[in-house]
Amino acid sequence: LTAGDAAPPFELPDADGHIVQLADLDGKWVVLYFYPRDFTPGCTLEAQRFQRDLPEYEARNTQILGVSADDVDSHAEFCDAESLVFPLLSDPDGEVSRAYGSWMKPMSMRHTYLIDPEGTLRERFLGVRPAIHSQEVLARLDELQA
Repeated sequence: LTAGDAAPPFELPDADGHIVQLADLDGKWVVLYFYPRDFTPGCTLEAQRFQRDLPEYEARNTQILGVSADDVDSHAEFCDAESLVFPLLSDPDGEVSRAYGSWMKPMSMRHTYLIDPEGTLRERFLGVRPAIHSQEVLARLDELQA
């Protein structure tokens, strides 16, 4: 996938078992971030940073979605433990992760995709550093929205 491609559609369950579809987010920017595992140091730090910056994303009409192969119950525990209020989506067989080129069995790789309100992929981040990643995404979002 490269910038300008249509973002692959998906529908995955969140931590509450509700199905989230890309099509339901028309009109919003989407930060779709893939990560290896709940409760691991890098993944926890990355999620904490997105949660910390959530008001800035909301001010930019942007939905954050995290995706990993962890099951719904693991995501629910992780959200509770880290006070995460944005959806984490369960992709246990890696189908969506594969569609985005972010699958290395048995887990998702740490990649992030910025999708515009029309469903077009606008940016991808492959060499993600969890401590600063959210700020990098916000900066690029500002450039794309300018």
